[in-house]
Parts: sequence; structure tokens; C-alpha cells
Amino acid sequence: MELEKKASRVEGRRGRTKPPARTPTPISLPPRLAAVLAIVGVLVLVFILYAAPLIPVVAFGGVALAIVLSYPVRALSRLMPRGLAILVTFLALVGLMALALVVLIPILIEQLSRLVAFTPAIAMTADQLLNDTLQWLDQRDLLGGARPEEFVGGVVEDIFARLRELTENLLSSLVGIISGAFSFGVMLFGIFFVAIYLLVDVRKVKAVYLSLAPHRYRHDARELWDAFGVSLSRYLGGLVFVVVIQGFIAGLALYLLGVQYALLLGVWVSVTAIIPYIGAFLGGIPAVILAAVLYQPAVILPGLLPEGGLSKAIVVVVVYTAIQQLEGNVLTPRIQGYA
Repeated sequence: MELEKKASRVEGRRGRTKPPARTPTPISLPPRLAAVLAIVGVLVLVFILYAAPLIPVVAFGGVALAIVLSYPVRALSRLMPRGLAILVTFLALVGLMALALVVLIPILIEQLSRLVAFTPAIAMTADQLLNDTLQWLDQRDLLGGARPEEFVGGVVEDIFARLRELTENLLSSLVGIISGAFSFGVMLFGIFFVAIYLLVDVRKVKAVYLSLAPHRYRHDARELWDAFGVSLSRYLGGLVFVVVIQGFIAGLALYLLGVQYALLLGVWVSVTAIIPYIGAFLGGIPAVILAAVLYQPAVILPGLLPEGGLSKAIVVVVVYTAIQQLEGNVLTPRIQGYA
């Protein structure tokens, strides 16, 4: 009797078939009307950006934040009521922001100030390193008759010109710090308000959204909502997690190698990691330059690892390549693939 029940359950499972994938309902819209609507939409968006640039930033920022936070809110909702899950999520976010404002931001500002003040010395060291390299190439007739002094002089001139331009821009931007901070605070409050409203009243928002869609396309609108609400939130959450881990590993590795401004360079890696394809190169260039021109013993194996120069730059390149391989073959497939 027990065997018959098991056999019937197996047959029942075998008999189940997945429902066929539903194709989206086609939209009957003449090409000219679609082009006119697209142009009108672009013009309206440009007008809003020109007349009130804060409104689209707050709206899109609030929607994006709500989509990202909906993933931890759904996870916490399995353990507690949804309202409490939203409260815990936002308290954790505010706590992380406060921690960054109190601990991380002052360190980054201090390292950035030191880096800007030390840039002339870095340029002179880079001048000497480049001059030695060109002299080595000139001794082996690999420059094609070009004079190393003229080439180095032009490069250093360009470096100092750009340095002066950067310094002038920084000094001129100091005037608008107070108004900029106030505007940023207002914008951040608006983004948080929109995100909280969307998370708290998500059912009402979804009902209004579905009611605006024609009855014929309501099923497609519901699938689009689910795609944004689940898939996109998981993707964005996984992306944030991956870039944070990547920046942490890069900063820790640079600190152990004795590269100065390791925290600043790690944050830079996290920022540039969001950019596809070229983000890895943009994130690695400053670290390679600083490793080549600034001499400092490594925290680990100080007697074996180089203190600076081309050898240390090559070590940093190898480390960054390993981090990229880790991100491409382990972090992204496992974290983003699961998300």
C-alpha cells in the first residue's frame, strides 16, 4: 500500500509540466505616433531637468533606493512584521551613513588633502623615474633619436598645468560648500521620504499602477512590476555587495603592500567598479602610479617585497589582476548569479 502511494506521488510529479512561457501582448502603435510620443517625452524630461532639476533626482533616487532596500525588507519580513522590517532596514542604513560620516569621511578627506598637497613631490619623483626609464631606453637606441629631456620636460609641464587647474577648481568650489551641503541634505531627505513611502504603501502604489494600465496589458504590467520589484532589487543589491567587497579587498591588499592612501584607493576601486569594462583600469591606475613613485616598506614581508619603483608597481598590477579574476570568476557569478 505504501509503495502504491509512493508510485502515485512519483507519477503525479512526472505528470506535472511547467506552464508555457507567456509572450508579451503586442502594442498596436503607429511608428510615427511612437516617434512623436518619444520626442515629446524627451522634451518634457529636458524641461523638468532645466526648470526643477531636484525633482527628477529625488524621484529617481527614491525609486532606486526603494528597489534596492526592498530586497532586505523582504528578507526581514519573514522574521518580523513588514513595518518593523522597513524600520530596521532604514535604521541600519542611517547607522551605516552616520558611521561613514564620523569615521570614514574624515579619513578620506585627510588622505585626499595630503595627496593633493604631496602631488608636486609625486610629480618630481615620477619625473625622475620616467627620466631613468627613458635613459635606459636611449642607451639601447630604442627611442628613435628622440631626446629624453625634451619628452620628460613636456610631460612634467602638462602634469603641473593640470595640477594648477585642479587646485584652482578646488579653491573656487569652497565658496559653495554651505549651500551645496544644504541642497544635498534636502535632496537626501526627499529621496528617503520617497523610498519610505514606496516601501510602506507598496500595495497602494501597485494598485494605482495596475489601474492605469489598460485591461488588455494588465498582465504584462504586473510582470513588469514583479521584474523591477524582485529581479532588479536583487541585481542592484548584489552589485552594491560586490563592489564593496572588491574595494575592501583592494584597500586591504594595498595597505599590506605598503602603498600609501590605501583607504582612499580602495574607495576609488569601489566607485570605478560600477563602470563596465573600463572600471577596472580606472581603479588600478592611481594605485600603480603611487606604488611606483612613493617608497614605503610593506606591512607583510618587508624584507622581500620592494618598497617602491617599477618592481612594486608590477606587484600592484599582479594584485589588481588577481582581484579582478576573483571578482569575475567567484564574486560576480556566485553573488550576482544567485541574485
